[in-house]
Amino acid sequence: MSNPKAAIVIIGNEILSGRTLDTNTNTIVKALNNIGIIVNETRTIPDNEDIIIETVRELSSKYDYVFTTGGIGPTHDDITSQALSRAFGVKYCRHPEAYKIVKELYESRGQEVTPAREKMAYTPQGAELILNEGTPPGFSIENVYVLAGVPLIMESMLKNILPTLKRGEVIESRQLEIMVGESKIATMFEELQHRYPKVDMGSYPFIKNNQHGTALVLRSSNYELLDKAYKELEELVNLSK
Repeated sequence: MSNPKAAIVIIGNEILSGRTLDTNTNTIVKALNNIGIIVNETRTIPDNEDIIIETVRELSSKYDYVFTTGGIGPTHDDITSQALSRAFGVKYCRHPEAYKIVKELYESRGQEVTPAREKMAYTPQGAELILNEGTPPGFSIENVYVLAGVPLIMESMLKNILPTLKRGEVIESRQLEIMVGESKIATMFEELQHRYPKVDMGSYPFIKNNQHGTALVLRSSNYELLDKAYKELEELVNLSK
């Protein structure tokens, strides 16, 4: 069984400037991992229409799914919907159902549907809405899922689309922390990786109480092989002490 592959595109000048911290990538990766979708690539790009178009076209041709966040609000720099329309060669137009949601939302607040607010009802023609509990929706077109940049809103949209996605074998992980530097166990760890090529292995250094340590992480959807490799790792670490 082949696991679906995905890419994430974080869109926003505020992320690249450092003014806003990106937490969406971590949230999306964890949610996808839990249903067996592997994220192979993430990118952070500016609010630039040509870059958005180029990036989405490239990634949508490489992966089963592409998830974007940001750029679907009411302001002048929210250009993701227009860019996606150009990327797929379709008309940028007001979505009837999305407009109904936007209109009912603001009228319930006693507020006018201004052109800026109406903008949030525009999508590429033929797009399917990603609902968000009565607030302006995101949308999907082909294999691209366009989500809000605000984390709480993004999480609501993501929750609604997860059941619709093709699932794969869930990848589990095992972690062993040792209080030695990477260089001491590098050769041993590399040899273990060669013996278990179907188990993804990585080493991640850290410092705790002014002492160097290394977290050894093993990941695989073959749980029997994963446990076997982890047991061997434990034995090798004990021997190296």
